Amino acid sequence: MHRSVALQTLNEYVTNPNLKKHMLAVEAAMRAYARKFREDEEWWGIVGLIHDFDYEKYPDIKDHPFKGAAILKNKGWPEEMIKTVLAHAAHSGEPRDTLAKKAIFAVDELAGFIVAVTLVKPNKKLSEVDIVSIKKKMKDKAFARPVNRDEIKQGAAELGVTLDEHITTVLQAMQTISDDLSL
Repeated sequence: MHRSVALQTLNEYVTNPNLKKHMLAVEAAMRAYARKFREDEEWWGIVGLIHDFDYEKYPDIKDHPFKGAAILKNKGWPEEMIKTVLAHAAHSGEPRDTLAKKAIFAVDELAGFIVAVTLVKPNKKLSEVDIVSIKKKMKDKAFARPVNRDEIKQGAAELGVTLDEHITTVLQAMQTISDDLSL
């Protein structure tokens, strides 16, 4: 599987530019973790890039990511990649029994939260965001209310990293593609 195929699938199903940026952010974080754990960076990146491709058309939790998994299967995507995509959603029931499955679950919510923190900064730039500001906003339950803070913490624990290390890894990965994210 090549990134070009993932991009083609993404562009076929996603028109929302913010959703595309979210998937780019998750891709960058997955690549960072793949390097950290000496795993296949391309494979992990593709999973991050494609994980929410069905969300725009099927946002209901009874459909997402299940409809996407069926689409990927029909397109001939590798079974392990499909299972890893499923693992990003706690409600999917897919066991997080590989490091890649743990990583996609761990980075998804945090990437979205980091974007929310960035958007309240004066210049809306990732370069203005640091671990202190992220952790401060995590304590504010009214801020970005839909983001599940427990899943962010659980994700770090499942990866075997501290919360600070997890935030730093994802933030730095996103900072490397800040232009692509318009942040």
